[in-house]
Amino acid sequence: MEEHAREVREAVFEAAEELLEAQLRAVRSLRGERRRSRKVPERGRSQVDMAYDILHDHGTPLHVSGILEGIRQRFGVVVDRESLVSALSKRVTRSDRFRRAGPNVFGIIGLGEE
Repeated sequence: MEEHAREVREAVFEAAEELLEAQLRAVRSLRGERRRSRKVPERGRSQVDMAYDILHDHGTPLHVSGILEGIRQRFGVVVDRESLVSALSKRVTRSDRFRRAGPNVFGIIGLGEE
């Protein structure tokens, strides 16, 4: 039950983040501001996006420990292991960018598959 509660909490946070980003875009549009660069500053990247970048650059699936180390080295961010596994597992379930290659081993759909 505790894992389910974490998954629900993470889903709520992700939805809230997306809603706030949409609201910010709407406010900027109403103020007549030009669209900002599509490049998102690395500090503002979600843990899922950082994991995607690490896996994409590596080219093959990685164990969550390798993903966490890659995030720490590249982005200077320490990500909670359980939170990342939960977020990636939800994406795997939805077939959203990620696939499971083994226990706690994740890859990108179509990348590094044999």
